[in-house]
Amino acid sequence: MNRLCKIILLLILPAKIMVAQFDYDVTGYYVNYPILQKPAKELSQLFGLKSNSFSDLSRFRLRPVFYIGDNSRINLEYEINALYLSSTSQFDLFTTPTTNHQVVDLSWNIINHDKVKANHFIDRLYFKHSFEFGSITIGRQRIAWGTGRVWNPIDLFNPVNPANFAKIEKDGADAVSFKWNIGNFTDLHFVYGAVKKLSNSNFAARFRSNVGEYDFSIVGGRIDQKFVAGTDLAGNLFDAGIRAEALYSFEKENQDSYVKYILGIDYQFTSKLYALIEYHYNGEGASDKTSYELTRLLNSDILNLAKNYINITSAYQLTPLLNLSASNTLNLDDNSGYTTVSGEYSLSESLFFTLGAQVTYGKTLAEYWYFPASYYAKFDVYF
Repeated sequence: MNRLCKIILLLILPAKIMVAQFDYDVTGYYVNYPILQKPAKELSQLFGLKSNSFSDLSRFRLRPVFYIGDNSRINLEYEINALYLSSTSQFDLFTTPTTNHQVVDLSWNIINHDKVKANHFIDRLYFKHSFEFGSITIGRQRIAWGTGRVWNPIDLFNPVNPANFAKIEKDGADAVSFKWNIGNFTDLHFVYGAVKKLSNSNFAARFRSNVGEYDFSIVGGRIDQKFVAGTDLAGNLFDAGIRAEALYSFEKENQDSYVKYILGIDYQFTSKLYALIEYHYNGEGASDKTSYELTRLLNSDILNLAKNYINITSAYQLTPLLNLSASNTLNLDDNSGYTTVSGEYSLSESLFFTLGAQVTYGKTLAEYWYFPASYYAKFDVYF
């Protein structure tokens, strides 16, 4: 607990200077996922997995905000996870690490048995002060860059694999960020991301502005010891929405350089029917499945294994209380993918029930052959 106390003091002490009045607010949610998993037959035989396995994942998240004066606040987001696995040989796809941008370990295991796991952690803890011309944020925070609906190549600090349907929040990053509001719809955002070795620290900047009906931004910096440069764009093409992102990553010697980008279009056909198509080129991936870097995927160093992907998503409001959605993500290099369907029913303003399925397909050793088909229910309670 000593490390946590130090961080809280570092956040609170600057605020003490500016304290004029104190107020707070608390929100949060509880989510439960009962999940039935069915891995591919060959995968089950290879790793000794059961043909059917059951999981139950619960997430409880508490989000207090402490307001200090008119311009300062401290945000804290604390989460408890509990996971039950029916089989000791079952793959745990839900509690694997998803970020390497947290320099301070603020997670603690409560239970770590073969079939039952529970942990709690602090996913956001930052002090934010607003000025007339901008704001500064210090601590574990979310840095949301990018315009893509499925993939975000320029999301440098908080990326999430879109195949992880049970991942609700993007992980916070330990950073200091400063946003300078230059004018209407124009700002400059600087981010310094701390790591244990000072010389390997991450830093990046984003300039964002607007021309006509189009928003755009330009980013650059050094992330995970690689230099990056990128851009994004979002706007309208007639009645449709279009968006694009591109990132170029390179080292000093120009080795291991790659390009990532997305192109997407979405359209609201009626007040009830919405659809989108998004293409993703992942220059960090491989064209041949025998060259896939599976270990890097499991360690969350990369989000996808191949180069070319496409996603088609649709959503339909059947009634004011019932929303249906369906999507298909296809790896265009090895023809594997997953189809997701779900129906969400609103029991009240703060209580929701969802039934869903994520059905994977693909030949042996293809990317989504490694992912089990999942059939799940979801209970959400917000307060």
